[in-house]
Amino acid sequence: MALGRGLGSILDEVGKAYDTEMGASAYDGEMVREIKVEVIAPNPYQPRKTFDATALQELSDSIVTHGLLQPIVVIEKDDGYLLVAGERRLRAHKLADLETIKCVVADVDIDDIKLRELALIENIQRENLNAMELANSYDELIKVYDITHDELSSIVNKSRSQITNTLRLLGLCSYVQDKLTAGLISQGHAKVLVGFSEKEQKILVDTIIGQKLSVRESELLAKKKKANEEEMIAPQEKIESFVNSYESKIKARLPFAYKLKNNALEINFKSAEEIEKFLNMLPK
Repeated sequence: MALGRGLGSILDEVGKAYDTEMGASAYDGEMVREIKVEVIAPNPYQPRKTFDATALQELSDSIVTHGLLQPIVVIEKDDGYLLVAGERRLRAHKLADLETIKCVVADVDIDDIKLRELALIENIQRENLNAMELANSYDELIKVYDITHDELSSIVNKSRSQITNTLRLLGLCSYVQDKLTAGLISQGHAKVLVGFSEKEQKILVDTIIGQKLSVRESELLAKKKKANEEEMIAPQEKIESFVNSYESKIKARLPFAYKLKNNALEINFKSAEEIEKFLNMLPK
């Protein structure tokens, strides 16, 4: 499969770049350069959308105090450099208004497809994505490369069940997805809400957050709601089944236009003669 092999070669090259750099004293290896932050473009396929502001500020303060311990990885482009790995470190430098950043310049040819692979799978393997970003990343890989859950499982080294359960989160309404992304509920809470209508999801998630329910308590709440809905539907289905079971007998014995609706029989008479005929059918 091209996806796995393409990514593997990239990771090998980047890994070698890191190994070379870490073995060099005082960052004197040829592969490491001080590059102006302003000429480094972010990876356009970065799947990570949410960055914790507090954690980013802490990283920025640490870099100002201690310097950057691990360089970012970039590749050289005609108009500057393109970020391959190290989005948070680059953002932290910008936050601290630092003009330059230490970079490992990887000597690899990365096209848009491989860049997308690297951005998605690096984040997945390093577990830097929140649940919704991970779900969208899985979905994008499956659609773009037309692969199965099993094939994706072998590529990203995650179990098939983990991939399938994560993808189910895409069935949640945006309201619940936002709560999950914000960390107000866990992935365990969110999975409980899959299958409910948008209105029901909103009510349930607000209850979970408002009452600070555990995942187990949320599961019991969801089961109770489903049980109540089934109780409301069951009598209706029973009535319809009871009346409809007599339709063939009604059709055979009733020479008039009629309608069956729930527990009602509606007869439509076309003339006074039909009314007389019907009255004569009734027992005196």
